[in-house]
Formats: sequence, C-alpha cells, structure tokens
Amino acid sequence: MQNGTRGGSTGFIDNLCEEYRKNNQIDSGYYEKWDVKRGLRNADGSGVMAGVTRIGNVFGYYMQDGERVSAPGRLIYRGINVEDLIDGFSGEHRFGFEETAYLLLLGDLPTRGQLTEFEQLLARSHTLPPMFTEDMILKAPSPDVMNKLGRSVLALYSYDEGAEERTLANELQQAIRLIAQVPVIVAHAFAVKQHYYDNESLYLHRPQEGLSVAENFLYSVRHDRKFTPEEARLLDLCLVLHAEHGGGNNSAFACRVLSSSGTDIYAAISAAIGSLKGPRHGGANKKVMEMFAALEDGVGDWKDEDAVRAFLTKILNKQAGDGSGLIYGMGHAIYTLSDPRAVVLKRFARELAAQKGMLEEFTLFETVERLAPEVMATERGEKKVLCANVDMYSGLVYKMIGIPQELYTPLFAVARMVGWCAHRLEEVFGAGNRIIRPAYKAVAPVRPFVPLAQR
Repeated sequence: MQNGTRGGSTGFIDNLCEEYRKNNQIDSGYYEKWDVKRGLRNADGSGVMAGVTRIGNVFGYYMQDGERVSAPGRLIYRGINVEDLIDGFSGEHRFGFEETAYLLLLGDLPTRGQLTEFEQLLARSHTLPPMFTEDMILKAPSPDVMNKLGRSVLALYSYDEGAEERTLANELQQAIRLIAQVPVIVAHAFAVKQHYYDNESLYLHRPQEGLSVAENFLYSVRHDRKFTPEEARLLDLCLVLHAEHGGGNNSAFACRVLSSSGTDIYAAISAAIGSLKGPRHGGANKKVMEMFAALEDGVGDWKDEDAVRAFLTKILNKQAGDGSGLIYGMGHAIYTLSDPRAVVLKRFARELAAQKGMLEEFTLFETVERLAPEVMATERGEKKVLCANVDMYSGLVYKMIGIPQELYTPLFAVARMVGWCAHRLEEVFGAGNRIIRPAYKAVAPVRPFVPLAQR
C-alpha cells in the first residue's frame, strides 16, 4: 500500500502545499463581481439552463414575481408522475424496474409484448465477457465497490468490437448491456472486496433466468442466495425511485458533458459513476447511516428531543459526525416542501420497521427530519425551506432488508444506469451535436517570465 505522499518527502510535500496555498487563493468577491454562476446555479438557487430534455423533470417550487415559492415535490419520468408509475405496477403486483427502464430509454410505456421481449433481452445480456471477472475484478481487488465499478465499465470498451460505432442501434445495444451487466459487476466486486479485505469466503453467483433485476441482485450478493418476495419488491421500488432525476443532476450532467465531446459510452458512463461516488451526490446515503450510527451512540435516550437537538448542533459545528458540518439526508437543490422519493420510501420504511421491530430507530429518523431545519435555522440562520431527501430513508430501507452499507451507493448506480444511458442517447442523437463548453473568468495577473537564475 502506498502512503499519502506516494514515497515523497513529507517535508517537501508540506512545502509544496504551502506554495500552492500562497499562489492559488481566489477572492470570493470575484464571483459576485462577474456574476459567476457558482455550481452552475443562479443567485436564487435555481439551476442555470444548460439544455433541453424529454427524459425526466424534477419539480419542487415555482417562480412568482421573481421569488421562489415552495411546492410539494414531484418527480416526472417521460411526462408520468413517478408515484403514478409505482401505483400502476405495484397495483398489479409486478416488478417495475424493467418497465421503468423501457420507458426512460425509449420514451413510452411498453405494451405487454414489448415488455416481455425487453425483459428477455435484458436477461440475455447479463453475461459478462469471458474471463472478465477473473481479469478485471479478481486480479485487482478494491476496498471501494464504486471505484471498481467505474474501472470495470471503462474496461468493457476493450471487449466491445463496436465500441466506437455511433449508430442508434449500436448505442441502444450498448446501453441495454450496461443496464444488465452492471448489477453483476457490482455483485462480483462486492464479493471480491469481502474476500480480500474482510477475510470472508468467496462466493460468485451467476444471474438466473426468470428473475427480475432486483431478485437477481439479492440472489447474487447473498452467500445462501435466499431472499423474500417482500425484500425483492422493496429493492425494486428503490431502483425505480433512483433510476432518473433530470439532466441537471451532477452525474447525468457529467455523462452528457463527456458524451457531447464525441467520446464512447463507456468513458461517459464511468465519469457518471465517479460523480455519483461523491458524498455530496450518491454517496450521501452511506453518509446518512454513518451519521445516525454516531447519533445513536452519542444520544442515550433516542426519545429525548433536547439531546437529539444538542447532537445535531454539534454536527453543524463540526464537533460530531464526520466533521463536515453537514446534516446528511436534509435539504435538496430543487425540492423544498418534500422529496417525493423520500415520501414514498418513508411510507414503506414505516411498514417494514414495524415488521422488523425497528420502530424506535425509525422514529429517531423522523425526529431528526423534524428537528434539523429548526437547528439549522438557529445555528446558521438558514431561511430556505428544508425537507428530508431520498438519502434520509433509502439507507434505512437497505439496512432493514439486510443490504450492507458498502452496497448503498453501488445500488444507486445500478438504478441510475438507466437514466445515464437515456441522457447519453439524447445527447448523442438529439441535442444538436454541440460540445458543452462553459466559460471561466481568468483572474491571474499578467506577468513576465523570470529567468531561473533571477528567481
């Protein structure tokens, strides 16, 4: 294992850090002076308009007389409210992720015949290239499944004879293979991680025909390959809720930026995976559970709201938690009054908590959801409306159905692969074929070159 300085002198690296700090400070006033949209966001918090999409929409407020007015959150897939979509397939006691994938990729709900053919195509596409697991996963184990996933997706380029073919038929086939193969890569990467880093036995299970994506994932990651129908249906629900979130979210935008350059699908998708890994994006669900673990240890009586409030205050002041000063699971760039994904997951989480004897822990989550806005208003003068986001309850649901924390963010990637591929296709075949290239204001002073002997 290499240390943080990669074999270099610690003292010299410290000097380099000091040199960097001296020469790389940017005055925060510059952003206001030149009206720079930090984070590609306007001063009112809304996103800078960077494109047009038919795929998904996120709604959490509306503008009135130049002011943002909070509204209940809505998540729209191809014009259909995601809650209506969920009610539709769950009301018929069906799994919904495959149907959602068809809708997001192709633009319309499939007929029964189209859905059956699409499910069969996904099932035929599960198999990884020969020796892929041995060469790309087993030979270079990683303690982080997301990093292994990003590397593996990039490596799939080498196994694809048509990797550079930019026809719609080829790109659709590549997208479908990625949607089918990524759950297998995640399952194998997790098994290898457990073997090499956790000293567990190595179990590699092949996907089974006739099982949904959710069922196959549970089948693949569990040593005994056993799961209940309730666990599979709840995981399927999570996959549907995480499948898409508009073109402006960080990972989808990363995919579209790379796609606009003309690069291949594997490079674009691996960039999206790298984005999702970050704790400010997909990695937040794991951070929520880490935060609650610290909260549960630090508060003796979970029903004591004053004690919970005091601990949240410590988190904000960087005296508890991971030191970031963030209350994970609270707030969203778009949603104000509610995150529809959190609303749906919370409803199912309550039912599951009652079944699992975990209502006390579920109540603690509700307490944090209720107290966090008050604490943030008191400590930081936070005035904007805050709601719990999807990460608040997704980790809890995963915990209750027995999914390890190392798989929380990779499962997010399994689901979001659909949205990324849909945005990739739209960028390549429907966005005007123009590279995304925003501007940065250069603020370094002009100066002459100084000969080495005179420095």
